[in-house]
Amino acid sequence: MTLAPIVVACPQCGSNDIFYSCKPECCFNHVCNACYTTFELATTRVGEFQNAFDVPPDPDSTAPTAPCARCGECKIFALGEPPGTPQQYLCVSCQALLTLEITNVVKG
Repeated sequence: MTLAPIVVACPQCGSNDIFYSCKPECCFNHVCNACYTTFELATTRVGEFQNAFDVPPDPDSTAPTAPCARCGECKIFALGEPPGTPQQYLCVSCQALLTLEITNVVKG
């Protein structure tokens, strides 16, 4: 199973030049470097992952991240899904399967 860092597009302009501008103890505010729109990322638990996987290294601290809806950790990675299937995410701390949501959008 291939795990990859979270990649998210700006809900305003579609740019992938997004950075996480806070720390988990505060909030999950992200900023688009192209249009300065801000938004938060959240997850919803949709199941449990049962297969073996290699834990990837932690991404850069300014890379997009979100809290796990099950355990609250922010060690979330995208699953390498076949094309055409909805993107799912995995919390490597508790093995919860998650979907990713964009919330609290404020246009830049």
